[in-house]
Amino acid sequence: PTLAKSFLVPFLNYAASDRWKFPFAPHDLGTYPHANGQVYGGGERTEENQMPVEESGNLLLLVAAVAQMEGNAGFAGLYWTQLEKWAEYLKAKGFDPENQLCTDDFAGHLAHNVNLSAKAICGLGAFGKLCRLRGDAVKADEYGKLARDFAARWVKEAGDGDHFRLAFDRPGTWRQKYNLVWGRILRLDLFPSTVLRTEMDYYRKVQNRYGLPLDGRRTYTKLDWILWTATLTGERSDFEALLDPVYAFVNETRDRSPMTDWYETQSARKVGFTARPVVGGVFLRMLHDGELWKKHASRDKTRASSWAPLPKPPVTKVVVPCARDEALTWRYTTSQPAEGWFNADFDAAAWQEGPAGFGSPGTPGATVRTEWTTQGIWLRRNFELSAGPFTDLHLRIHHDEDAEVYINGVLAARRGGFTIDYEDVPLSGAARATLKPGRNLIAVRCRQTRGGQYIDVGLVDVTPAR
Repeated sequence: PTLAKSFLVPFLNYAASDRWKFPFAPHDLGTYPHANGQVYGGGERTEENQMPVEESGNLLLLVAAVAQMEGNAGFAGLYWTQLEKWAEYLKAKGFDPENQLCTDDFAGHLAHNVNLSAKAICGLGAFGKLCRLRGDAVKADEYGKLARDFAARWVKEAGDGDHFRLAFDRPGTWRQKYNLVWGRILRLDLFPSTVLRTEMDYYRKVQNRYGLPLDGRRTYTKLDWILWTATLTGERSDFEALLDPVYAFVNETRDRSPMTDWYETQSARKVGFTARPVVGGVFLRMLHDGELWKKHASRDKTRASSWAPLPKPPVTKVVVPCARDEALTWRYTTSQPAEGWFNADFDAAAWQEGPAGFGSPGTPGATVRTEWTTQGIWLRRNFELSAGPFTDLHLRIHHDEDAEVYINGVLAARRGGFTIDYEDVPLSGAARATLKPGRNLIAVRCRQTRGGQYIDVGLVDVTPAR
């Protein structure tokens, strides 16, 4: 249990903090190695491109799993306000999800998602179980009945003859219902075994040489979800029937890379993703074995508690706005400029002008006002700096990919790779020393190799929290 809690505590503390304003659970803590707040979708700013039903269901299920390991809901009690809020959210929004993303975000937004509905229903059942363990029989009965009623509606409204639909409003479609596994793992008794049998028979009929597609829209799949789906009935023959094509994929794929979890079921070619932690999902079948679960959970010697509180974030004040604050105009070129292009005395009058940010539409976290699709871009802009005082000036930068930033002709920072949101980066000492009240120059170069591309830079003053 200690290991499970160590994973959950940072998320739960973050969700309980003043920074998280939404009625649903967060998606992430930041981009590794910086746990400085959600960057996915709208981050902490908006509900755009969030996964509200997905993440609220996830945390209710995981906290219930911890309670099942320990035989009590003491850990859940530490975060009861958040868990109750997410249960209320799923009660209102979970059965028939609005147009939103789920964990398979590469497949795009989907309204009335039947598999996502199953997660919400199991999440509500899990909350009822937590209420029971806390001794609240009234609320346990309320949420248990709600989950069972939703499950009965799900069976009726998602049914499509010999299988269940991708979306409630799309007859003739299908999808893996891997979220149903939590009903058996947590012993929630929500969906009848006939549902699981019906789905499994259909999967065995439609799977391809190298595996069961994620759904009927495309032939690609997720390896981890197949291994979840394979456990739905608890029958060894069903498990092996879905596992055998995956085994063939691993052995016959022509891609020489660490194991992917996203591949084509007809050609055995990798689509994307390499050696991600989600491949741990291949071990999900172990969670159906109660004795094995107890064996490993009983080995917990640490029994940790009293975790460190969530650090208070620093206070930041915008000094030079970035694109998400204001549409500031920059001079730019996509052709290699002459030497010294970053110096104050360089003549950039022939360069084009355009508002920040610069990039290609669809790049995660980007505010694109000037389209940039070449391999390189060079930018310059003068800005006025007040006399201060300032505590600790940082660049606020969103780069995809490699970037160099100069202040008054001196290298201020060099960043490799890419980000999916803005991050605050310290200025080099040499660059900081050039800053003066009045006019200053910021110059930027960004290099692109593949995928999305974006560059935008601002300046902020950072004051450590007290």
